[in-house]
Amino acid sequence: MSLPAPFLQSLEGVAGFDKAAFEAVHASGETVTAIRVNPNKKPDQILFEQTDSVPWCPYGHYLASRPSFTLDPNFHAGAYYVQDASSMFLWHALTQIVGAPNGQKVLDLCAAPGGKSTLLSTYFNNGLVVSNEVIKQRASVLVENMTKWGASNTVVTNNDPVHFQSVPGFFDVMVVDAPCSGSGLFRKDPTAMDGWSIDLVALCAQRQQRILADVLPALALGGVLIYATCSYDVKEDEQIADWLVNEMGLSPQAIDIGNFAGIIQTAAPISNAPGYRFYPDQIKGEGFFIAAFKKEKEAGIASPSFKTKEAVLEKLSKKVQEQLQHQLALDTNTATFLQSGMIKAIPAHFEASILQLASQLYIKKAGVSVGEFKGQDFIPAHELAVSYLPLHTFNAIDLDKEQALSYLRRADFNCNGEKGWNLMRHNGLGLGWAKILPNRMNNYYPQEWRILKT
Repeated sequence: MSLPAPFLQSLEGVAGFDKAAFEAVHASGETVTAIRVNPNKKPDQILFEQTDSVPWCPYGHYLASRPSFTLDPNFHAGAYYVQDASSMFLWHALTQIVGAPNGQKVLDLCAAPGGKSTLLSTYFNNGLVVSNEVIKQRASVLVENMTKWGASNTVVTNNDPVHFQSVPGFFDVMVVDAPCSGSGLFRKDPTAMDGWSIDLVALCAQRQQRILADVLPALALGGVLIYATCSYDVKEDEQIADWLVNEMGLSPQAIDIGNFAGIIQTAAPISNAPGYRFYPDQIKGEGFFIAAFKKEKEAGIASPSFKTKEAVLEKLSKKVQEQLQHQLALDTNTATFLQSGMIKAIPAHFEASILQLASQLYIKKAGVSVGEFKGQDFIPAHELAVSYLPLHTFNAIDLDKEQALSYLRRADFNCNGEKGWNLMRHNGLGLGWAKILPNRMNNYYPQEWRILKT
């Protein structure tokens, strides 16, 4: 791989940049594959041959080679997420800057496809994680990945950053992995080089400032901002840190990297705000930059121009609540409501917060879709099958790998089960639903998610 000369020139003098080693690792053809295991869904068997653990994330593991994830039913069940190891450093940053989870409300502003959001939902297991994506098509991918992960403490929104000014001071933690020029991904995706230019870097830096200025009013006083990019350029990294400190009044926060080898600590040129750079020739991962800040005084001025929407979430009637209790053994920590006729389950202590968000923002997904009643008949939702919610009230069919792949392809296969709705499982993990009838089985795996690969 031949890296563009203007790109290499732009990195001269940047902290930690070793041109010879940098070019060599890009020319080597080396690939690094890592997964982050879902602690609520870890299958009993080893997923793949693993080499080492990712040192800064307790659930991260390097793989010896890159398998076909598409043909692994565990992947579709949300047992793990395929994520670059460098970006998993977010976990360590949270331990250093936020500390123990304590019911925080968290925003992942630029969330698709969902790597950081799934990590956040695990870290803040007793909190509320709002995953936002402004582009509708990418928001649909985000919904799919958050659904498969299975957590009920998540909300997916589809809004412009400025819309969050309608909920000023709402969030305790913000993660902004901002759209960038993407130079940190050149080794992983060489085609990304085709669109890179000095002008693109400048444009991205302007966009990053706009995004941050628009969303910061929604961060509470004392709240934490984690800023990240997959760019090496100082204009998108350290200079944005300077802007956050000098123009937006945030306080920079140091992240103790301990004995993690290869991470380069930098200082912004004006404010000396610490930042942390990841180079693929020095760590086992792709290019990445991260910095942390606290909001100790008001940053930005909230001027909500987004038209408030009527709430789209409705309370369940007592009758429906009683019907539901016969179907699911939900505990008192779970609240339920209706959204477009579908019953949703959310953490009870965040009910008011979610209703507030629903009145102001476009909600693509809230909590877990449980199902719906048609007369006396309960129709379970796919989200329920892959969620953490208790499912022992349903019949289950355990599938071997070939049966599971047939199910995921929506192909015909033989299996025995009780008449009615059955949870289809592989390695003890829910994949979806099937309805057993006297002479056939109806496969209810989502048509749009079916496996096409043979």
